[in-house]
Amino acid sequence: MYIAELLFEMDNDTIESLPTGYASEEDDQSVLKLSDMRKTRLTLGQLNKLRILNDTRKVEHEQKLKTVSLQYKPPAADTSGLM
Repeated sequence: MYIAELLFEMDNDTIESLPTGYASEEDDQSVLKLSDMRKTRLTLGQLNKLRILNDTRKVEHEQKLKTVSLQYKPPAADTSGLM
């Protein structure tokens, strides 16, 4: 079962213990206003979280490709020679 599927099955009590690489609600506490004209700068911590998130998505995508290739793989040829 994929991590994303596990997250959908979790209830609100277990959301505090998210796996590494996923954003939590405490990460973004900023609220932009119409008067905010400056571009926000990313900190090294935020860049590190983005890198971990990207790595997590990449691993999940590779796992999904493996399962899909197994599902749609053509059946093995019958080598018994009987017809």
